[in-house]
Amino acid sequence: MKEELKNLFLAGVGSAAYTYEKASELIENLIKKGQLTVEEGKELSEELKRNIKEKTEKVTSEIKPLTKEDMVELLREMNFATKDEINELKKRIEELENSIK
Repeated sequence: MKEELKNLFLAGVGSAAYTYEKASELIENLIKKGQLTVEEGKELSEELKRNIKEKTEKVTSEIKPLTKEDMVELLREMNFATKDEINELKKRIEELENSIK
């Protein structure tokens, strides 16, 4: 579960980087076509970098590590069987098999 959350975070960062890359290409094209001045392109690029950095920092600061209690609660909410419940079922199956023999 922790690994999945990490992968989700990395996917978000990757998509932000991809968005920045595509936006930079768009800015360069607009400058080449003369629809933006070089100075406007630089300002726009810097603003884009600043926005992405702020959002990445915000998301990073909001992430807290999962505790054991958090994991137990998640598993309980997802209705997963506990180790004790599984052992109890194994015991009951064994008793039923013995009574059949």
